[in-house]
Amino acid sequence: MIKFLDLFSQYNSIKEEIDEAISNVIANSAFIGGAPVSAFEEKFKVYTDSKYCIGVGNGTDALEIAIEAANLPKGSEILVPGNSFIASSEAVTRCGHRVVFIDVDPECYTISKETILQHLTDKTAAIIAVHLYGHPCDMNPILEVAETHNLIVIEDCAQAHGAEYKGKRVGSLGHLAIFSFYPGKNLGAYGDGGAITTQSEELAIRARKIANHGRIAKYDHEFEGRNSRLDGIQAAILTVKLNYIEEWTQKRIAIADQYIEGLSDISEIILPVRRVFAKQVYHLFVIRTDRRDELKSFLAENNIQTGVHYPISLAKLDAYKYVGQYDEDTFYNKTDSQLLSLPIGEHLTKNDVSQVITFINQFFNK
Repeated sequence: MIKFLDLFSQYNSIKEEIDEAISNVIANSAFIGGAPVSAFEEKFKVYTDSKYCIGVGNGTDALEIAIEAANLPKGSEILVPGNSFIASSEAVTRCGHRVVFIDVDPECYTISKETILQHLTDKTAAIIAVHLYGHPCDMNPILEVAETHNLIVIEDCAQAHGAEYKGKRVGSLGHLAIFSFYPGKNLGAYGDGGAITTQSEELAIRARKIANHGRIAKYDHEFEGRNSRLDGIQAAILTVKLNYIEEWTQKRIAIADQYIEGLSDISEIILPVRRVFAKQVYHLFVIRTDRRDELKSFLAENNIQTGVHYPISLAKLDAYKYVGQYDEDTFYNKTDSQLLSLPIGEHLTKNDVSQVITFINQFFNK
């Protein structure tokens, strides 16, 4: 079996360090806050070239807290790509704002200046720039639009740990940025976890207060917040894994290069594009084909696991009928039935990838 993801294999490769990190947290009863969380926040802020990092309970919480910290007028419109996980949009609605879905670049699946300008109104207050599949958005034009129109830019880096835009790490470019540490992410915990990064002291303080019941000091509640904390064990695990993420990322890039070389002659497949400004970290390697479901079944019959991210674009979901913004002609609505994610990760050997390539070529040539 060629697995899509193999977290146990990853654990075994660093087992002693992980076990020691967990044991230290238990020995010191540092389950909530304390040294393990502070150590990770410090290390991750350096890794993302950010001035501030706030650990929270999960990536969705991170998005909601970031939006709330931005202190936008109630009922503001926030621009969100139409192809993403629902967390990118549900956080908007749960914070009392209105989702406006915008189209994406058909080659790297991210929003652009052009798609933003098509949907600006006098109610637009923020942009959520999702670095989907690990490919960064073209941030400079997005930030120029934001500055011109006084908009907040929130980077959704849930799939983009370590990705770079023109040599700068994602998470350091917008007003706020969020990360998810869901186990399957490039940097994943052994449970839920998330973080917010920012260069703004004011936003960092507000986000930390929101995540901790509206306070910094114990019992000194300045407003009603919420309870969203990165726990000590997850922070300790992430601190260990952070030492390996660059090595794992280079393996993902090498696998992606192997796929691109091995599949480039198949006319019925559209491969992902890596822009010259981007360090793409390939959280997912996503191809497009009109024969997606047939190919997926064929690969499964040959013991190759694949995934579909995401089979229904956000605007088509029942959850967003109220938005009334469904447009059949948008790229994300026309292509959601074509997307297929191939196995990728440091658990794969070159031979594993070669087998995937061989079977895909066999499928299209038979």
